[in-house]
Amino acid sequence: MSTPNPHSSAQPDLFGPMLRAWRRRRGASQLALALQSGVSQRHVSFLESGRARPSREMVVQLTSALDVPLRQRNTMLLAAGFAPVYRESGLAAPELAPVRQAIDRMLKQQEPYPAVVVDRLWNLLQANDAANAFTLFLFEGPPPAPPPGKPVNFLRWLLDPNALRPKLSNWEEVARHLVSTTYAEILADGGEPKALAFIEEVMAYPDVPQSFRKLRFEERPSPVLTLDYLVGGRSLSVFTTIATLGTPQDVTLQEVRIECFFPADERSDALFKSLAAKS
Repeated sequence: MSTPNPHSSAQPDLFGPMLRAWRRRRGASQLALALQSGVSQRHVSFLESGRARPSREMVVQLTSALDVPLRQRNTMLLAAGFAPVYRESGLAAPELAPVRQAIDRMLKQQEPYPAVVVDRLWNLLQANDAANAFTLFLFEGPPPAPPPGKPVNFLRWLLDPNALRPKLSNWEEVARHLVSTTYAEILADGGEPKALAFIEEVMAYPDVPQSFRKLRFEERPSPVLTLDYLVGGRSLSVFTTIATLGTPQDVTLQEVRIECFFPADERSDALFKSLAAKS
């Protein structure tokens, strides 16, 4: 089941520990992984201990069985001495044109309600007209420019005391939820250094406690968490849904999220329609 790997001498001891870590992260025994992947338990054990080296196909087979994210599958391929398999295209790449068209349709169909496209770290990639009007309303004008070299980022906006934070009446609840779920997702995806560095960056905003990394237990949580804004004496309450692309084979596409905003009450519905009529 293994083949000689001429590149394995570069990083000979990394794949086994990574495979073991991902197996444990998924709560699977060696036997369970063997049954799921069609590989013998003995061979899984040998791979984890470094007594056997995986072929390129074996890496893909095992990481697929463990549902390892594509970005981390590439990392594990490199650790085993192979070139990455999965591309990380820019969303503007010609080969992604059909996906962009589908996203454009989703954003347009969401009008007069906001919809945005973000990546796994809440960086803004695209927005519909309603989202742009909503942003101008929330900031009562153009939003502040992001830090030098940084893209527009929704989590920064919500945690920054000079951005949207003062306008969220339930800021602590919303901020804790977003930080804790984002942090948990980063850990579940393998704790990539760039993603962990982003969490450390946003946690450095004033009065953002380290406890936000953990979601607070609520005995009777509400059906959905709303974002309750108070802007210029006008209140607005929204909730969101997040859609992802099915069967992605590109790192970028796997990490793209389409977030749609919906009014949580009639007053907010009327406000969204009013904003759309003005734009």
